[in-house]
Amino acid sequence: MLAVRRNTNVDRKVGILPTEPFGAATLLDTKDPMGLRATAPLLDAWIRDMETDRSPFQIPGHKGRTNLTGPIVDGDIPVLPGNHPYRISPSLILEAEKLAADLWGADLCRFGVNGSSGSNHAAVMAVAGPGDKVIVSRTLHKSVLVGMVYAGVIPVWVRPEINPATGLPEYLPSSRLRETLEEHPDAKAVLIGEPSYVGTMSNIPRLAKVAHEFGIPLVVDAAWAAHYGFHPELPEHPLAEGADIVVTSAHKTLPAWSQASFVLVREGLVDLKRFNKAFDSTQTTSMSGRILASIDASRALLEKHGYDLIDPIIDATEKGRATLVAAGIEVIDGEYIDPLKLVILLPKTGADGNLVEQDLLNANIDVEMANRDLIIPMITFADTPELIEDLVNRIIESVNKHRGEPRAVATAAVFSIVPEVVVSPRDAFFSKQEVVTADKAVGRVSAEMICPYPPGVPVLSPGERITQQALDALFEARDTGVRIAFAADRTLETFVVLPE
Repeated sequence: MLAVRRNTNVDRKVGILPTEPFGAATLLDTKDPMGLRATAPLLDAWIRDMETDRSPFQIPGHKGRTNLTGPIVDGDIPVLPGNHPYRISPSLILEAEKLAADLWGADLCRFGVNGSSGSNHAAVMAVAGPGDKVIVSRTLHKSVLVGMVYAGVIPVWVRPEINPATGLPEYLPSSRLRETLEEHPDAKAVLIGEPSYVGTMSNIPRLAKVAHEFGIPLVVDAAWAAHYGFHPELPEHPLAEGADIVVTSAHKTLPAWSQASFVLVREGLVDLKRFNKAFDSTQTTSMSGRILASIDASRALLEKHGYDLIDPIIDATEKGRATLVAAGIEVIDGEYIDPLKLVILLPKTGADGNLVEQDLLNANIDVEMANRDLIIPMITFADTPELIEDLVNRIIESVNKHRGEPRAVATAAVFSIVPEVVVSPRDAFFSKQEVVTADKAVGRVSAEMICPYPPGVPVLSPGERITQQALDALFEARDTGVRIAFAADRTLETFVVLPE
């Protein structure tokens, strides 16, 4: 169970870790630069397949031939039926999942290829069913809401505390969760998203304690926390802090393929058979062996080299924060912030983050998120201290170029709404619908989900009453350069609603 984190006095092994950016072929075996295949059965099987010249009469249809569509298909290995011990097969997947479960101290681990979205769908279906209530943090990703549509459950929303200085969420108070559960003692589960998109953390042990006092599981969408627990300056992993189900993206903070995720489950308040049934129902039957192998490789990498890879990037990120602050640019910082999260606040500089992003794009630098008030570059241990330093210097240069009159901090739209659930998300999703103009939308019940993206947290969900507050929040997000996602009309001139 996360022995890597407890080993705070790690001896540096000179010559083991690459000095070049992560991903460069630095060892003799270019397919396994970090020496992981001996402890990663899926990675070993994938490499073995890549080293073998086969004549496959099976899917996928490209047969691994790059002379048709080019290198895009190279390495796309299928999962084979049966129990082949040396190629990617169900039995080998079970072996790799058991290694991950043992590392994190879970009773069950499942590898997913539909992203954390598919895993969130399974988590909701595993803990609640039609007509059941679940307590849901309003910081959660829209995929959890989709899972509620699938399961037919009714959300009882709880809001996090908002920091007035930043307009961003800080944490969900355990007292607020207790009050909500006392009002809804028939709730079947508590679902929270930790850390938030901006790296802020709630006190998971306290939230778990409250949920468990009511005899229900705590489900954590920890999409951004796969690296937690592997360095003493990082928060503990949510499973180690009392969560019963933890959904994690392997492709966000770990070097796995896009769509890679895994779920860790603790038995007791969660029925493992029901969870497996739900999980299998949300996953494709044509899983990518390459994605699965990348999850296994990422697990082995964390277990073998986690501390050594994370340590210099934590230092570099902290130096970056200090450099930005010295330049008069605010950042989110504090005890309950992911040390690898760099969130840059622009209101006091007067600079427009959309213009800063354009400068960065012109320099061939992509950031995870940018709007008028925020710049969020995604930092992982695949970066280098040199790259982080260059990024920070370029941001400072751009902000200084675009400085203007300071402006007030605006609370992010997704966290400012007090939702009113009128009908269940499932009933709204499958109901007859009609389209109305924005000026006639207030008071109607939304039939669609509308999210500023990122972070993908809904401002309006199916079944919720449309308020002027919600419209104003959406309009402000749109007008400040935030992408409006999932709406039928992304201009927000019209809305899809339930018939009166």
